[in-house]
Amino acid sequence: MLALVWMAPVVRGQSGAKNGQWPTYGGDLGHTRYAPLDQINAGNFNQLEVAWRFKTDSLGSRPEYQLEATPLMVDGIVYSTAGSRRAVIALDAGTGELIWMHSEREGVRGAAAPRQLSGRGLAYWADGNGNDARILYVTPGYRLVALDAKTGVPVDTFGEHGVVDLKKDDDQDIDLVTGEVGLHSTPIVAKDVVIVGAAHRSGGVPRSYKNVKGFVRGFDVRTGKRLWIFHTIPLAGEFGNDTWEKDSWAYTGNAGVWGQISVDEDLGLVYLPVELPTGDYYGGFRPGAGLFGESLVAIDLRTGKRKWHYQLVHHGLWDMDIPCAPILADITINGRTVKAVAQPTKQAFLYVFNRETGEPIWPIVERPVEKGAVPGEWYSPTQPFPTKPPAYARQGSSVDDLIDFTPELRAEALKLAARYKLGPIFTPPVVSKLEGPLGTLTMAAGASVWAGGSYDPETHTVYVYSSSAMSAFAMVPTPDAKMSDMPYIQGTATSGARRTGGAGSDAGADARPAAAVRAPAEGGGALTVEGLPLAKPPYGQISAINLDRGEIVWQVPHGETPDAIKNHPALKGLTIPRTGRNGIIGTLVTKTLVIAGESGYFTTPSGQRGAMLRAYDKATGKEVGAVYMPAPQSGSPMTYMHNGRQYIVVAISGGNYSGEFLAFRLPA
Repeated sequence: MLALVWMAPVVRGQSGAKNGQWPTYGGDLGHTRYAPLDQINAGNFNQLEVAWRFKTDSLGSRPEYQLEATPLMVDGIVYSTAGSRRAVIALDAGTGELIWMHSEREGVRGAAAPRQLSGRGLAYWADGNGNDARILYVTPGYRLVALDAKTGVPVDTFGEHGVVDLKKDDDQDIDLVTGEVGLHSTPIVAKDVVIVGAAHRSGGVPRSYKNVKGFVRGFDVRTGKRLWIFHTIPLAGEFGNDTWEKDSWAYTGNAGVWGQISVDEDLGLVYLPVELPTGDYYGGFRPGAGLFGESLVAIDLRTGKRKWHYQLVHHGLWDMDIPCAPILADITINGRTVKAVAQPTKQAFLYVFNRETGEPIWPIVERPVEKGAVPGEWYSPTQPFPTKPPAYARQGSSVDDLIDFTPELRAEALKLAARYKLGPIFTPPVVSKLEGPLGTLTMAAGASVWAGGSYDPETHTVYVYSSSAMSAFAMVPTPDAKMSDMPYIQGTATSGARRTGGAGSDAGADARPAAAVRAPAEGGGALTVEGLPLAKPPYGQISAINLDRGEIVWQVPHGETPDAIKNHPALKGLTIPRTGRNGIIGTLVTKTLVIAGESGYFTTPSGQRGAMLRAYDKATGKEVGAVYMPAPQSGSPMTYMHNGRQYIVVAISGGNYSGEFLAFRLPA
């Protein structure tokens, strides 16, 4: 009863998680991922012990090796999705004991879903009177389900016996079984409105340029009735429709919101991070800038009407769709408080706007960019470049980015890179040729991914992990131009594999082997020299960016140097500083710390195989503690207080280690 009363006040979008709870995926509706707790601090982080653990193996038809969820905690109960069938679980916050479990068996529809497995989590809603509390989540088969938070039983008065079929859409026809639309991210609830985005197959492997459109919808949290729909690809007569030349809006799909959505309840605004239209690397069938592709869009919470938008990439060709939650932040500019929204991106720019008006906090300049030569393609002559803050990871590619551990490795790297096209950010894809260039090299196609960043409302600082891996992409003509209605398939630097964007792709997307491009490389499209990454480190880092000044305060490599680099014979006798690691990593901010786990395995000095959960002083970036985990972090960490003790919970998985929630706390 206590939690239901506590949820009655409005959850401020930029204030962090309150009262020791964690009621939404991002801690609050503004996705700050901040909690003002300090029982766990620099002086005792190393003393953390496992309080409880919950294995997810039996929650589905097979073990899940990529558990991405961030749990919620309300009134002593931890809620999450988990397992290969995306079950919903309720656990005791102190012991991890299972209280209830709900699972949907969707048969062929679930098996055909483009977004499967456990997803990223769920949403919680309470009526404020202690009479009704609900858990809401989206199944792999794209159905919105409402459960009683106490029992896990579907709410019979919501939709049809607790379910709203999201494929039943008055604005487009979607096959209820094979229609390629789903969602990994969580719904978000604000003022009794449930908002649901859309995701598809990876945009790099569309079967056709005609695809399901990723419209965003709002539903009544009590009844499941649709309240509004926002057309991310504007229909005839709607604002932005004229940016689609040759009526390409009529058949083009995607442009969904597969990342997390943020809300400012005081302003009544919803912030949508919109992805690309179909497809990620070729847009010849969709000439024009293509609103609202790759745009941050603010819409009215009650009506779904557009209030403002800003397109971050015009007619995208680089898979730079916006992958993560906009961060709502109240900052100080020239002595004046400004309601801002900060958007981390794959291209390593942090775009910062006035969230009331959409005006950039610092100028964003349209600069000319190179025009490519792919037959049939349409190119935007300019792209937007923020003047502040500076990019927080490397962009594009240049010889300065190449490995330089030894002169010999450097020489091999230069020889390999000479077979590719190098250039700054927004260098376009090329048609691959065996005589060269094989493809376009790039660093920033996945700097920030779906895990996003976090924000400290005390110091007005964003903390964001970014990865850097040099990879190649190219267009490869199809053997039959009629194949999949697409004249090109996405080539890759790896032999016989398609580049999915590596760390920048939305995990869980399908991949279709299709390569004519071959070069010395291995794994995820990242090029290598004698098994070492083509690009020099850091491979992963955490950046602290002050939003009052638009400046990077500190950057530290995050993640232990991989064993394959530490033990490489070409580096024997060399001292290699910590390199950090590529991956998908979300950060957590507390009163004094920035906390994040590692994204890959390594061997500890004691001989254990695993990963570390690390803590940094949030003011300086100095590492102040680390504790062992048997597998890498695969979901973003969260924290809460229960019976006077602070807990940190994180999802781990990967390799042959199936999904598990680990809860840490200090010894009694």
